[in-house]
Amino acid sequence: MAGVRKKPNKSGKYQAWFINYAGKRKFFAATRRKAESLRMAERLEDEHRQIRLGYRPIPQTADRHRNKSFTETTQEYIAWGKVQGGRGGRPWGKEHAFKKERHLNQWQEKLGFKTMSDLDGILPKVEAVLRELNEQNKAGRTMRNIVDALTTFCNWSVVRSYLSENPLKNLGKIDTTPEKTRRAMRPEEIKALLAVAPEYRRILYEIALISGLRAKELRALTTDHVDLKQGGIWLEAKWTKNRKAGFQYLPKGLLERLMVFAESGVIPKLYQRFYMTFICPVNPLLYVPSHTAREMDIDLVKAGIPKETHEGKLDFHACRTAFVTLAAEAGANMKELQTMARHSTPALTANVYARTREERLSEIADKIADNVFFEEKCAKSVQRKHITANIVNAKPLQSKDLGSFSGNGGGGIRTPVP
Repeated sequence: MAGVRKKPNKSGKYQAWFINYAGKRKFFAATRRKAESLRMAERLEDEHRQIRLGYRPIPQTADRHRNKSFTETTQEYIAWGKVQGGRGGRPWGKEHAFKKERHLNQWQEKLGFKTMSDLDGILPKVEAVLRELNEQNKAGRTMRNIVDALTTFCNWSVVRSYLSENPLKNLGKIDTTPEKTRRAMRPEEIKALLAVAPEYRRILYEIALISGLRAKELRALTTDHVDLKQGGIWLEAKWTKNRKAGFQYLPKGLLERLMVFAESGVIPKLYQRFYMTFICPVNPLLYVPSHTAREMDIDLVKAGIPKETHEGKLDFHACRTAFVTLAAEAGANMKELQTMARHSTPALTANVYARTREERLSEIADKIADNVFFEEKCAKSVQRKHITANIVNAKPLQSKDLGSFSGNGGGGIRTPVP
């Protein structure tokens, strides 16, 4: 039963109560007038009675945030991500946070979000934007990254009761299957590429080909990660893709040359020159362009290396494909390949990154043949000449030369004696 206290509180307002739809008494601070406070309590109790009877929907916590600013909410989301939004509660990387914020701003401009209530029923609008991106020949992975920024924001908002449900929960999957596979560069192509690339890109290619590190991982490296004594570079869990710390072995000569180049002071100037200071680490070890594939295309043209062949295409990530393939050709077993590539399963190493070369398959076929035809090559040729001479000089078969197929080991076709 709704009611109100006899005396007001220190602020002069009366405290009233009502029975909510769950049957619990709820107190609230009403007005300075006792009669008006009682009417408010009775009205609230009547509304909750209707909810209990099913005439009204159950109130959601998100209803209180419908007029919350979309901009303020996204800023809160980005701030949360920079502290604990990554895997294992780790913060986002600088580049990841930058892209998240950029994509959310693009969605806000495209669909005109002002408050959180504007997110209601946005599924058809989002699908229309995705169709536009598809008509612009955007890659499936690019489209997924753009829509994931909005989807993950909505999921985060649901957890915090800013939204009652994710309006994009029924969004269909986006096909991210690459139209073209990557191929592994051949040794002669690697030599030609390194010969024409400028110094800062040449040393980047060398590290990528010998370590198999991804562009984002290479960009996060600093001089503090180099271990000349052990002969490699340390990897931190906060910026590796598998979120695990590790150590990557490298040739000592390459490490020394890398340190000399890093300490020359050229790398920070390159980041400043190309307006990438926002992702430049302290004491960077390498300069990694924002668009590695575009930079690599310039060097491929200079070196006369075709970007696409029947085996696949070349881009910067193809350096990782070449790394796994070269390691396999160097004799590494599957467990070693999986460990060096830092993959969770051997299937990912073998089916996605490792490549076969036609000339290698031909060599393997010849080696198999050597094991089957184990006689010396000269003996093979003599035997081949002898068999050929017998066939040429052989007399025609006569009926008497045909034997019978008996069950005691004899029979068959007898070879005529020359």
